[in-house]
Amino acid sequence: MRALIQRVLSGKVTINQKMIGEIEKGYVILLGVREGDSEREAEVLAEKTVNLRIMSDVNDKMNLSVEDKEGGILVVSQFTLYADCKGGRRPSFIKAAKPELAKNLYLHFVAQLRKLGVKNVQTGEFGAYMLLEIVNDGPVTIMLDSDELSK
Repeated sequence: MRALIQRVLSGKVTINQKMIGEIEKGYVILLGVREGDSEREAEVLAEKTVNLRIMSDVNDKMNLSVEDKEGGILVVSQFTLYADCKGGRRPSFIKAAKPELAKNLYLHFVAQLRKLGVKNVQTGEFGAYMLLEIVNDGPVTIMLDSDELSK
């Protein structure tokens, strides 16, 4: 499982010109699920995300977690994080999980963020065509991969 975390001043997701999720300061997370992932990967990734200290303190140092800052998290499913571009010009998505598994683990990840105390967790709509607007803060962008966290 992969989470591309972007520290933002704001983020929102719209479908058919209707805003379905919006946060102020916090994280926009693009979440990719691959074949073979389980609830355990979602839990490890959620815990790491909530405790990651990449929010700025009063001295403008990355020293605080999203919870410390009472920030929000907007999570959007992103199967293209598992694109394989080694052959040809068209990416292969063979490593990405099938929709049933991916949706269940996406929802489990979101539930874990809430369980870990994040008060404002917003989402996109799994499988929908979405427009995502972010105001990246820093910019700060961190890639977490459950394979690397498990080592």
